[in-house]
Amino acid sequence: MALVSDFAVRGKVSEVKDAAVVFVPADTNYALHLQTASPYTGPLQQTISATIRAKAKKVYTVPSGGGFISPLLGPPRTIQGRALHVENGWVVIRAGVSVVVELPTADDALDLQEGPIAVGSIINVVAEPGATMAVVRVGTRKSRLFIKD
Repeated sequence: MALVSDFAVRGKVSEVKDAAVVFVPADTNYALHLQTASPYTGPLQQTISATIRAKAKKVYTVPSGGGFISPLLGPPRTIQGRALHVENGWVVIRAGVSVVVELPTADDALDLQEGPIAVGSIINVVAEPGATMAVVRVGTRKSRLFIKD
């Protein structure tokens, strides 16, 4: 069984706004506005590893397309990409960065015209407001400071 922290994303927090941050994942043009469980007190403009989580309002399996998060700047509303990991109630989608998505429980919230959700399938998610970020590690691989949430 995989842990959510296994799908951490490297990046930097560029700004703190109350119980939210602007997270800039490495090697992307994203500036994601993400909620935090408590006010962020970690470093700014330093590399961290964090998990990004979202809750799905609607999920589609689609025949083709690339991985992306929309909008590039702001809170994630649409997440699309290949499923990296599927477990009961959640899926990890590679959408430029790994996003852990909690699947909806209502049957009418799933439109699986291209087959069931499985590793490798392309999934499009309409996300509920309030995607979150949790810090897994601060620093580079050489110096690790682990933070508990």
